[in-house]
Amino acid sequence: MFDAFRNAWRLPDLRMKLLITGLILVIYQFGAHVPVVGVDPTALENLLSSQSGGLIGTLNLLSGGAVRHFSILAMGVYPYITAQIILQLLVPLVPRLEAMQREPGGQEKIQRYTYFLAIPMAVLQAIGQINIFGTLGGAPIIPGFGFNLLGLAVVATMTAGTMFAIWLGELITEQGIGNGLSIIIFSGIVAQAPGQLATLMNSSTQPLFNLILFVVIVLVSLAVIIIIAEGVRRIPVQYGKRVRGRKQYGGGSTHIPLKVNAVGMIPLIFAQSIITLPAILVNLFPEGQVRTDITQSFGNHLGLAYWVTFFILVVGFTFVYTDIMVAQQNLSDQLQRNGGFIPGIRPGKRTQEYIQRVTRRITFVGALFLGIIAIVPGFVDLINRIIFPTEAIAGASGNNAALVITGSGLIIVVGVVLDTMRQIEAQLVMRNYEGFMN
Repeated sequence: MFDAFRNAWRLPDLRMKLLITGLILVIYQFGAHVPVVGVDPTALENLLSSQSGGLIGTLNLLSGGAVRHFSILAMGVYPYITAQIILQLLVPLVPRLEAMQREPGGQEKIQRYTYFLAIPMAVLQAIGQINIFGTLGGAPIIPGFGFNLLGLAVVATMTAGTMFAIWLGELITEQGIGNGLSIIIFSGIVAQAPGQLATLMNSSTQPLFNLILFVVIVLVSLAVIIIIAEGVRRIPVQYGKRVRGRKQYGGGSTHIPLKVNAVGMIPLIFAQSIITLPAILVNLFPEGQVRTDITQSFGNHLGLAYWVTFFILVVGFTFVYTDIMVAQQNLSDQLQRNGGFIPGIRPGKRTQEYIQRVTRRITFVGALFLGIIAIVPGFVDLINRIIFPTEAIAGASGNNAALVITGSGLIIVVGVVLDTMRQIEAQLVMRNYEGFMN
């Protein structure tokens, strides 16, 4: 592996790609430390200390750590990811978009629409993020924010920051190594990990126990994530023979690789966004025991009701989003156009139903995996309460070893590392070097 890195560094063009990637990540981290005008640091610190997980943790994760400083990049690339998800959901529902996607150059048009949609999504998220943070923290993050000059300046700055982050990500994809948007998120996770680990060690009365638990969680999670990420079900495909003149074409066999977890961490993002809504909406109702219980459970991410709901949402979104992705790929039509078929299955509708059935069966494993990854902090919190009942452990990152690097973060880290290694491997193999896997 080290020889492969040395070989990669010796290649001038590959070395330049690595340097460009590193330089862009440094620029992004500088931007992540530039705060938005008017931010109240005390209110922000109180919010982060009390709401380190859930929606706050997810937004901080996707922004590369910029939420911690509420910087101009506080939304990161999340509006763009949201726009991508919305268009992916709309394509099979809107015939015009579905037809456009199949046309030559259709993917480029969909990509352009994603950029356009990311701008209003960034505006809405900037307004919503500031208001939600104020609701969860009990004090406004930006005092005086509203429909005024300050509000306009803040929203415009945060929207520009998001588009700048998207541009940096695309620049990495074009000029550097790996998927730029994923690498930006990856760099934020890695940059936050040492600080989170130091907090874990310093804020608890059981630092050694938390450290051992953190190491065990990371090692076990990494092993399971790699197994699930690399796990595929191969459906055999046979291609019929075609005779043209005196020559015979086709007749080969291959397979369709269906991933156990084909949707990555997107269901976790959906569930994280929705699970916080009850704590926000309940503030519209009069005070009472029900309002207090819902705020305590869904606002602070505690209790059986919260974790069971979270698990169900993650599993449900995994099935729904996987079905949509499989329908968009339209594998049965592609096979039929290319003269391919699955042995024992009729082409056309029967093939699509068979692929859908197999996908749902293997998705059950992937959905359970994502659901368990999502509720690991709940298990850790339960263990802490049983072993150390005298400590008031509320699931904050300073006391919960599972929140130093969340399950979502580990999935991103493993995915980005594997993808980047494959790209570097391909570059080395083209130049007759041995790759990482050899």
